[in-house]
Amino acid sequence: MANDENTERDENEAAGSDLGGDEASLSTLHADDGSAGEEGVVPGDIGIERYVHVAFFLAGVFVAYVSGKTLAGVWGLLAGTPAVVRNAPWVLRLAEDERATYTMSAGGLIGVLAVLTALRNANLRKWADEVAAELYKVHWPDRETVTNGTLVVLAGGMFAIVYVGLLDRLWSFITNLVYGI
Repeated sequence: MANDENTERDENEAAGSDLGGDEASLSTLHADDGSAGEEGVVPGDIGIERYVHVAFFLAGVFVAYVSGKTLAGVWGLLAGTPAVVRNAPWVLRLAEDERATYTMSAGGLIGVLAVLTALRNANLRKWADEVAAELYKVHWPDRETVTNGTLVVLAGGMFAIVYVGLLDRLWSFITNLVYGI
């Protein structure tokens, strides 16, 4: 029994060294429900690593959008500056509507390059994998618990609103009596 565990641990460590560290253990975390094959990984299932890829993809989309809008703003600012127009007339060659196509394309290229650079960064990738592994361990509440908690917060908020409103009316009444306003 202990020998089988040592052999499995040695195989996981060997797989982990090929995959860049914790990635082998990350892919087996998702398959610990007993539905895994002999190797501990469900075929075609990349485990919690997919969340890391989705996060990098969404970050790339965000970077692409912000970069495209920033480039469009800079181009519009340069096109409105007379000194730039005199020295670089090519700034006005494209209409304002056409500029958005080029700037968003350039922003998309910047986003792709940013994602590829981030994926190749070993420290950032390790950090993202560790975050995904920790989030996988989190026990998320079920729907009934969330609904009950939401109702408690709403009821408490309504009670606080009514209580503070009544206190405000009371103190307003007392202030009017004292100062005669």
